[in-house]
Amino acid sequence: MAFRQRIAKPLLYTTGAVALGGGLLYISYRPRNIPGSDPAVAPPPGYGEGGNFRPPRFPKVKTRDEQIADLKRSGGSKGSITHLLKGDEATSQNEGDIYDLLVIGAGATGAGIALDAATRGLKVAVVERDDFSSGTSSKSTKLVHGGVRYLEKAVWELDYNQYKLVREALRERKYFLDTAPHLSMWLPIMLPLNKWWKAPYYWVGTKCYDLLAGSEGIETSYFLTKSKALDAFPMLKKTNLVGALVYYDGAHNDSRMNVSLAMTAALYGSTVVNHLEVTSLEKDENGQLCGARVKDLVQEKNGKKADEFLIRARGIINATGPFTDGIRKMDEAGVKEIVAPSSGVHITLPGYYSPQKMGLIDPKTSDGRVIFFLPWQGNTIAGTTDAPTEISQNPVAKEAEIDWILSEIRHYLSPDINVRRGDVLAAWSGIRPLVKDPNAKNTESLVRNHLINISPSGLLTCAGGKWTTYRQMAEEAVDEAVSHFKLQTQPVRNAPDVSGTELIDDGARLDGSCQTHQVKLVGAHGFSKTLFINLIQHFGVETDVAKHLTESYGDRAWTVAALSSPTEKRFPVRGERISPLYPFIDGEVRYAVRHEYAQTAVDVIARRTRLAFLNAQAALEALPKVIDIMAGELKWDNKRKEVEWKDSVAFLESMGLPKSKLTATRKEVEAGKLNFKDSVEYKMYSRNDAPEDETEGDRK
Repeated sequence: MAFRQRIAKPLLYTTGAVALGGGLLYISYRPRNIPGSDPAVAPPPGYGEGGNFRPPRFPKVKTRDEQIADLKRSGGSKGSITHLLKGDEATSQNEGDIYDLLVIGAGATGAGIALDAATRGLKVAVVERDDFSSGTSSKSTKLVHGGVRYLEKAVWELDYNQYKLVREALRERKYFLDTAPHLSMWLPIMLPLNKWWKAPYYWVGTKCYDLLAGSEGIETSYFLTKSKALDAFPMLKKTNLVGALVYYDGAHNDSRMNVSLAMTAALYGSTVVNHLEVTSLEKDENGQLCGARVKDLVQEKNGKKADEFLIRARGIINATGPFTDGIRKMDEAGVKEIVAPSSGVHITLPGYYSPQKMGLIDPKTSDGRVIFFLPWQGNTIAGTTDAPTEISQNPVAKEAEIDWILSEIRHYLSPDINVRRGDVLAAWSGIRPLVKDPNAKNTESLVRNHLINISPSGLLTCAGGKWTTYRQMAEEAVDEAVSHFKLQTQPVRNAPDVSGTELIDDGARLDGSCQTHQVKLVGAHGFSKTLFINLIQHFGVETDVAKHLTESYGDRAWTVAALSSPTEKRFPVRGERISPLYPFIDGEVRYAVRHEYAQTAVDVIARRTRLAFLNAQAALEALPKVIDIMAGELKWDNKRKEVEWKDSVAFLESMGLPKSKLTATRKEVEAGKLNFKDSVEYKMYSRNDAPEDETEGDRK
């Protein structure tokens, strides 16, 4: 008996240890479903009998004029295009034309609300004063993340709300990557360690992050020795480096994601109009909101009087981000402001500052903030700052904030790398709409996540939050709207074939409840990691262009490539670059106008393509070609083209365009005669010396 007991205990311990170790190994190395790695949901187009190519047939959204006609009809105006153009008088009100919801603001939250409401069978309109993602939604850090730093706070401060925030964000991160795999990707992020004691501390933290993600995660975090860390990230400073931890988060193309949300909402029946400003809110005899007056800013750009009209809706949602209080004051002039705006500055550096497929985080900068250093669209993004600011439409990054970011970068990059101010290709400031709860006991304290509030007259405000949780915010806002405004959701019948094929029934799961966690966005159905090869083989576009198109438009890259001009060269066969430095081509400009409601040159250089965010001076040089293509599509006269030039150059100031370039004329740019001898960039390179073993300038 004693012998059995002596054998049983060690055997039990050994079995337990093996089971625990095996469980940990399985969790770490179990098979995972990597978003975007699966075959396309919709098969790529093929060749029919006789070798004829069969391109996909994608559904089209209504034109902007048709959308405006629908808006006018809701307010009692005759809404056909003919009547719209003739300016006929109002007709009698039709109850069926009134919208269930009118959403003001088409950033991530507003566009997400429109898609959620439309896929629940509601009649919804969304209007935007500027363009989709023209504000905060295009100026993010480009991460889709749960928030490692929030998890650290949750543990140290025993804050359950912080924990819930991280858990929710990790769940939403997975939905994000599933519904738009072409616009998002998993990104390993390195956390350098300069003290050995930090290794177990951060290892435990990243492992907790992995465990919280659970099935929503993809790869587990891991430790790198000093030599392996330097091999993965050669730019790191070797001094005091003892190793590094690597964890995984998501990255995305924020403004293209926002545009895709808006276009998907439009396909599902939402009325979506940009450059339409709300000038006032309308109330009924009981003091309840029943609509809004708007004006078309595009007509003003064309030198005409802005068309003003009324939109009727049963409920109005304010999703205007930093401009939330402006709409709230239209509802109630004396209402207390709830937005506490904070400036977040980012800079863009050349791609050689970071590896192509690994980011870096510094969790403790000189003043206690967190800074990210991330590869994005072939360049490197560094940021961000966090400081109180005033609200403006296109804020400009301050020189002191840019210098602070550069200074922090120097702390962890090798001293061999000369971090220069002239290497900053673009710099921008985004305004975070941090909010205070007007119903809280302490109305000055900021809410941790987002806020949904309904005023006495029925204005539903959804504010705060972050990109990663836009879908959850939209779901909660629509739930509240359905309850408060007594709306009736219903299954979506005759859903569009978003995939371009009848093989997939996107409407099958739309039963009137929220299904946006599985509604694939425009471009997602036919996307796969090898789609770019099909594009090259059919259209003869360059490899980097084909990869860019499929990763920006998904299966709609077929349409973009078809809209691109023939080059009359042996190769590439199609696609004229709008900038020689980047893979953006002319077909993207035409696609933006015809299929994505682009109305200004800034819409194209900043939000449909990302050229302004990648390189402000390259965007300036591309402007003449962009304006000319848009002029052909939208029938602009010379006056409108001049307006576009001035407006676009003024916008590029907010992207970090040097002051010496703000007076540039179109003729100077087209002739290549921009004077930059007074710029920092001019002195950065050996520019004019003759080719010799040692240039003349270096011998001095």
